[in-house]
Amino acid sequence: MESNSKEVTQLLSDLSSGDANVVNVLMPMVYKEMHQLAHMHLRGERRNHTLNATALVHEAYMKLVNQDKITWQNRAHFFGIASQAMRRILINYANARLAQKRGGNEPLATFVDDKMKRESRPEELIALDEALKKLEQLNERQSKIIEHWFFVGLNHEEIAEILNVSVPTVRRDFRLAKAWLSRELKQEL
Repeated sequence: MESNSKEVTQLLSDLSSGDANVVNVLMPMVYKEMHQLAHMHLRGERRNHTLNATALVHEAYMKLVNQDKITWQNRAHFFGIASQAMRRILINYANARLAQKRGGNEPLATFVDDKMKRESRPEELIALDEALKKLEQLNERQSKIIEHWFFVGLNHEEIAEILNVSVPTVRRDFRLAKAWLSRELKQEL
């Protein structure tokens, strides 16, 4: 990963301790990686979409640095939470689009599944979010693994680092979670 891990971890520690001045130093260090995360989340959006990668980065970043209840552990923890924030923003956006009288039937996002792109409509994205919430109740780690892989595009090694587990554990949980989600989503759609 691109940012200096130790330096970012120290800045996050300072932020957790209440030093709001580090926000201006932290943003340039994590911006490029957050922008890459945003692109992963927004892959396949319609061209005239009002929510672009930059807007998603800024909205997620503001949510992250204004958290006074999070004790940042390290850089990987920050990006894991950033991924969750971006997912929540997109789910809220999908819910808002479905609530519109003329929301259209255009794809909201494209996800990478087994190296193949698949466009998802807002209702599919919401169904996936609901299934992940159910999975989280059954097995929180499996839910986090799918979230980091599906929404962010992290590989098993990166997910293992974020969750502080072994790569074989991630691979095993990934297979189980993917099978469970496949059954769950077939029932819902």
